[in-house]
Amino acid sequence: MNDDLPSQDPALLRRLLRAKDRMDAASSEDWPVQRLADVSGVSEAHFARSFKDAFGIPPHRYLLTRRIERATALLRDTDQPITEIAFQTGWESLGTFGRTFRDITGESPSAVRARARAEAQEPGRVPVCILGAAQRPDLTTAVSEKRRREAIAINGPSNKEIL
Repeated sequence: MNDDLPSQDPALLRRLLRAKDRMDAASSEDWPVQRLADVSGVSEAHFARSFKDAFGIPPHRYLLTRRIERATALLRDTDQPITEIAFQTGWESLGTFGRTFRDITGESPSAVRARARAEAQEPGRVPVCILGAAQRPDLTTAVSEKRRREAIAINGPSNKEIL
């Protein structure tokens, strides 16, 4: 939200938030400005201007951002085909989805998926203490062997070790 926010009418802000919440809850649906203005109870022009003043971006751009965020999460967390993700997140065309996704994120959907999978395989995502413990020899054997050697150094060899 920008610096003009305090000067806006609190009732109008509540109505704008209602429209924003509806977009958040159903970002895959079509949300033309007329529909959003109806949810907010104001004219189209007043809604578009007030939304941008309150949230810093036009409503359409906000909706695109929400769709891309959802698509990114699905690419990262599921094995669904990219086409299915595109349609599930509200796109009518795979080409439009790919172009818009690249414009907003700087990467193609397949590149985002590939990077997410590669990052999940990197040992850097595992805490160093856990990684180190996993690469150590069996700690029970290592500790007992160390103690046995220390005992021999202090007490001399036992009868078992001489035989």
